[in-house]
Amino acid sequence: MKQVFERKEYCYGCGACAKICPVQAIKMKADEEGFLYPQIDEKQCIDCGKCSESCPFVVRNHYKNTKQPTYYAAKHCSEDVLVHSASGGAFTALSDVVLAEEGIVYGADFDQDFSVCHRRAQNAAERNRLRTSKYVQSDITDSYRQIEHDLLQGKSVLFSGTPCQNAGIKAYILSKNLEKNLYLCDLFCHSIPSPRIWQDFLQFLIQKHGAITAINFRSKNLPWSRPNCRNAFYFQTVADQKERVDNRFLRLFLEEGVIARPCCEHCQFTDTKRVGDITIGDYWGIEKYDANWYDPLGVSLLLVSSEKGERLLEKSAEQMFYEQRAKQEALAEQPRLREPIKFSPKREKFWQDYQQCGLEHILNEMK
Repeated sequence: MKQVFERKEYCYGCGACAKICPVQAIKMKADEEGFLYPQIDEKQCIDCGKCSESCPFVVRNHYKNTKQPTYYAAKHCSEDVLVHSASGGAFTALSDVVLAEEGIVYGADFDQDFSVCHRRAQNAAERNRLRTSKYVQSDITDSYRQIEHDLLQGKSVLFSGTPCQNAGIKAYILSKNLEKNLYLCDLFCHSIPSPRIWQDFLQFLIQKHGAITAINFRSKNLPWSRPNCRNAFYFQTVADQKERVDNRFLRLFLEEGVIARPCCEHCQFTDTKRVGDITIGDYWGIEKYDANWYDPLGVSLLLVSSEKGERLLEKSAEQMFYEQRAKQEALAEQPRLREPIKFSPKREKFWQDYQQCGLEHILNEMK
């Protein structure tokens, strides 16, 4: 059977191949772990090779910028924005620039059933749903054609997502020669957890507590810090709207390291050469280098890797404090600027147990 990739470990699931295929011979389908992979209809395939030629894992430079980035600490001026952001509110400041110019913003949002997909936002209220972290692989299938349409209409577009998602969007838009008004914003990605495990975890919570009305992976109920971000999963139910805590999904993701996509151990985007015009994330450890910068509501680390990114940052100055910082600080505190994650030796056993007993059994065994 024809495959775009040699092994599953060499597929990010970005879906660029499916969208670039000129005869729509490729569909993205979930495997037993819940991750999307391209499947080729051999009867439709014309062997043009465009799928492999565009694949971010295969392309030699992986669609990265050639410019070495400039490093910044950043923090939004509004306390309300900080409270509702994962770190220092940089995404809000940058996206407000694009929205003010009647542009469009794309980012990860929860669907009605709290699955994660990318959505299009054309105002602040819609954009606010895209703030904060969603630690599940998002489906960006619908975003490709929407972004193409917006760019054809002459609109500026800001796309925010994981580095591999940015690379997929970049591959597709470059193939259409529409990149002029596209701003790419990638993240410091620590791997992408399984959508299937996420859905099973949601069902576990619903059975235990009732229908869920709100979820926050990065609540600011606790002060912003590296240890606290592992204990920041809060949810509310229809019963009483009380904020509840259950960090077992985060533990499987961040501590156990057993639910990430197979490609994450081979990620090509864990260095200082970035695919995004701007990279955003947590400025962990800022208090060690400059105590005046620390804020319990969060501080953002920005890497600016293109002239487009520099212009966007400059335009955000009215909403966000920022200051250039030393590269060594970021390298010391952000391991995903140095190397990919290493899978736990327990990963294989986790999936065996999951297939045999289900997630509820595993969760009940966790202390």
